[in-house]
Amino acid sequence: MRSLQAEIMEFLKVQPIIDPQEEIERSIQLMMDYLSYHSGLTSLVLGISGGQDSTLVGKLAQMAIDRLRQAHPAINYRFIAVRLPYGDQLDQADAQAALDYIKADQVITVNIKSSTDKTVQSLQEAGQEISDFNKGNIKARMRMIIQYAIAGQNQGVVLGTDHAAESVTGFFTKYGDGAADLMPIWRLTKSQGRQLLAYLDCPPALYKKIPTADLEDQRPMQSDEEALGVSYDEIDQYLMGQAVSESAARVIENWYLKTKHKRHLPITVFDDFWK
Repeated sequence: MRSLQAEIMEFLKVQPIIDPQEEIERSIQLMMDYLSYHSGLTSLVLGISGGQDSTLVGKLAQMAIDRLRQAHPAINYRFIAVRLPYGDQLDQADAQAALDYIKADQVITVNIKSSTDKTVQSLQEAGQEISDFNKGNIKARMRMIIQYAIAGQNQGVVLGTDHAAESVTGFFTKYGDGAADLMPIWRLTKSQGRQLLAYLDCPPALYKKIPTADLEDQRPMQSDEEALGVSYDEIDQYLMGQAVSESAARVIENWYLKTKHKRHLPITVFDDFWK
């Protein structure tokens, strides 16, 4: 095994073989324990896009809240699912199907188009031209601002959907979808997430759809794999210690090395990993 591959597997805590029921329980217990330990917290907040990852975390969050309510009926525990479209979302039907499957206690919809566009306009008026790629990151950060605002008003914590295949490639926006209080599925690969959803009787269309971040106006619905230059199957094989082509390994390792800053707290004078 390549030495860097072993380092990555150890860092991300990936297990080549999982028991779906056991991993479901681990994720649910994390959320239950966190809310129970912090007595002032009563809600879990998550943005729902209609993709595999938010569908999985949303379902696990609702299961955690259901159990907490059963154990502590006097406490108003809630799961708040947040829809955050930019204008008209192209895969709105998928997002609605995910909500139907999750059956969240509460759904809040906030369209981020006006706030995002006004932010871009303000920057342009200040002499800063904003690229389409940069605007995509602004969208992701605007979504996280909204989720934290909702959590702040509802004694909540924000959930993230980052998993091992996204973490190794840094395929998330720093301080956008990469910002959260809890990451319930962080250790899992993309295929393992599908295993959990299949175990939870999720409609296959929700976890078999082509993954896309859909952040750029000029490249709507561009697939994650096209953006990364490597498939999720290859990433998963790599993360589970299996052999992949030299070209795939090189792409994965290059992403890992150049996105280390995304997996690190803000850099201080005591840090030198980036040099």
